[in-house]
Amino acid sequence: MGLNPTPFEYLTFDGKNSADFGVWISGGGTYNAPARDVEMVSVPGRNGDISYDNGRFQNVAVTYPAFISRKFQHRIDDFRGWMCSHIGYKRLEDTYHPEEYRLAMYKSGLDVTTTPRNLAGSFDLTFECKPQRFLKSGEVPTEFTAAGKIYNPTYYPAKPLIRCYGTSGSVTVGGVSVAVTGASEYVDIDCELMEVYEGSTFRNSTTTLTNGEFPVIEPGEVDVSFTGFSTIEITPNWYMI
Repeated sequence: MGLNPTPFEYLTFDGKNSADFGVWISGGGTYNAPARDVEMVSVPGRNGDISYDNGRFQNVAVTYPAFISRKFQHRIDDFRGWMCSHIGYKRLEDTYHPEEYRLAMYKSGLDVTTTPRNLAGSFDLTFECKPQRFLKSGEVPTEFTAAGKIYNPTYYPAKPLIRCYGTSGSVTVGGVSVAVTGASEYVDIDCELMEVYEGSTFRNSTTTLTNGEFPVIEPGEVDVSFTGFSTIEITPNWYMI
């Protein structure tokens, strides 16, 4: 974990730094956890409720108390315009958690409190976030030229991106296999999107799933093997909650 060279903390949203606008943050709202998506059902004549876990976490609101201490009137106009211009989920990082990032949507607007003569101001920045706190270490691909193992350091099963070099073959991760034919030079198996594509183009490749599912990397050590392809790269997309 590196040292922050600035006197205050800041966030980065969709690649742009809040410090560029003179906006600094507090991170107290970043330590909350999302709720599991669980349905509770009451059965007449039976004590207690039955729970149905839907196998997912709900979105979570992440709030940063923020402030501008100098040149407020000039800076708030530019910052407000930039923040409100975004549509959909974007990458969100902050200096409190330099090894992580979130996928976040900004849709809350701004409610600003100013000091006399509008010299400074404070406001909350509330993001609608997907529940995962993705680890930046999970963005680094691991190359396999032969069968091996990959270690998931988290408590949660990861849905990797698997790039396979060659025109056809199969990949097995943790006992779950995907077979692909009809690739050009390589093919990407996206276990999050449950799609097979090459570059930015979705392909009409023939995809066969063992057990009807895409692989996940369970916590701990997981076996990796493949046939037909010369090399594979696994970008694991580790996350915490």
